[in-house]
Amino acid sequence: MSASAQPIFENLAVGDTVVERSFRFSRDTLVRYAGASGDFNPIHYRDDVAQSVGLSGVLAHGMLTMGAAASPVTEWIGAAGYVRDYQVRFTRPVPVDAEVGADVSVTAVVGALDAETRTARIDVKVVCGSQTVLGKSQLVVAFA
Repeated sequence: MSASAQPIFENLAVGDTVVERSFRFSRDTLVRYAGASGDFNPIHYRDDVAQSVGLSGVLAHGMLTMGAAASPVTEWIGAAGYVRDYQVRFTRPVPVDAEVGADVSVTAVVGALDAETRTARIDVKVVCGSQTVLGKSQLVVAFA
């Protein structure tokens, strides 16, 4: 599908991959997100504080990870519909190295279709390194 093409409900099938995207979180990303969200917990930008509470180092904000996971799906649905519901389970933290940051990959697949309500459940796999960091990450999108 081209970047400008809108998805069409009738063309979807369970198992279709609708979007794949990768993000790199840097320490700068975390500080900017802290400013935007108002979440200035120092475990998100100071190694010494993170280690003092038993963490290996700085972690990305959970809501930053959640938002990054949903973003490609909302871009994919565009004007063809809207997100009716979004739920995740935070299963593992995303450690953000001071030098290399953290690479997060997102793969969104059609998990279920409901022709009566014209909705699709989009299952989103979110991985950092070899670890799934969001469990049962699902968006329900409704088509116009």
